[in-house]
Amino acid sequence: MLLKVFKNTVLFSIIIGISAGTFSCKNNGKQEVEQNTVKHIVDHSNTLAHYVDNDSKKTIIVGANRTAHYIPMLKHKRVAVVANQTSVIFKPEGYTHLVDSLLSLNISIEKVFSPEHGFRGTADAGELVKDGKDTKTGLPIYSLHGKHKKPTTSQLQGVDIVVFDIQDVGVRFYTYISTLHYIMEACAEQNIPVLLLDRPNPNGNYIDGPVLEEKHRSFLGMHPIPLVHGMTIGEYAKMINGQGWLKNDVTCDITIIEMQNYNHNSTYSLAIRPSPNLPNDNSILLYPSLGLFEGTNINAGRGTEFQFQRYGAPFLDKKHYTFSYTPEPNFGSKHPKHKNEMCYGVDLSHVNAERHFTLKYVMDAYHNATDKSKVFNTDNFTKHAGTTTLQKQIEAGLSETEIKATWQEDLNKYQHIRRLYLLYN
Repeated sequence: MLLKVFKNTVLFSIIIGISAGTFSCKNNGKQEVEQNTVKHIVDHSNTLAHYVDNDSKKTIIVGANRTAHYIPMLKHKRVAVVANQTSVIFKPEGYTHLVDSLLSLNISIEKVFSPEHGFRGTADAGELVKDGKDTKTGLPIYSLHGKHKKPTTSQLQGVDIVVFDIQDVGVRFYTYISTLHYIMEACAEQNIPVLLLDRPNPNGNYIDGPVLEEKHRSFLGMHPIPLVHGMTIGEYAKMINGQGWLKNDVTCDITIIEMQNYNHNSTYSLAIRPSPNLPNDNSILLYPSLGLFEGTNINAGRGTEFQFQRYGAPFLDKKHYTFSYTPEPNFGSKHPKHKNEMCYGVDLSHVNAERHFTLKYVMDAYHNATDKSKVFNTDNFTKHAGTTTLQKQIEAGLSETEIKATWQEDLNKYQHIRRLYLLYN
């Protein structure tokens, strides 16, 4: 397995460069960049409240902010970046996009690859994103959620290294890890190294849910992992390589820039919504549980300002529920389920969401539907659940405890495998 992980110590060569006071970053005859520019980005990251661990009060320094560790790898290279709106370097005054920062440091970025929701993060879930050009930088953008989910040979032509930096939320059907798989596979096939800048997993303190069955493999789940996988995106990249999940047994040459002061029990607030319909901490913590509604005909708050903080449908029993709302087209959801229809259900926007996965919301909706045949969109629910068994268990009236007991053997096996790839406690 080709894997290089930069730990929480500074490389000797980089220490020498910092102590000398200059850091040359020449590229195609462009001007040199002073070391103090790089040092400024790294040294001031500890002033950012958004990434303070709420328990230890230590600042979590993301991989992207550890600039001194990876800028030398990009000098004199033709670089492609896999990024979206979360790909930022934090500064005391806020943050700058990784692409803008690298360009300012005289790194030669040739092109950008964008995942689901696009480079600036404004497309609907599942919406095909077209290739284009970034209006700010003029860089060509190639969509990995359109015609091609895997970069083509021609798209990677002229690229020496690919930088991957996207905020994940730790759920199998959140498609950024599928994009990671295809990036690693394409780069392995063309002998292009990958540099991954690690970020926290807000649901990284536990694993839960059914493990994906291989026959139900799709872009919503490509590997035999639980619905909540409990890994950072860097750790997940290690697992993809180590478990031999890339096509034709290829292995990606990948370097991971670790975070500092992060562990799997860290709690914090994301500074930027990772996708249009995850607007706040509550939605992110509820997403593993309410995300299963994506495989049903029940609205999970899309078309409101409380995405993944409520659920409802016209066919849920209005005598049972006191809460109702009407989904309307808005940012991130041009065509929400039950658009302009009154939906009856549950409001969770004021609940102090806990970091765990539960079936109680899906089970509640099913048991209180006036027409149960309308609840499940079976094929789509299977893709989200990773198994046909879960829908059958809910329909058969099994309790959550009984259902979860059927996952335990697979979760124990996965837990053993997961330990092999952890970078953080």
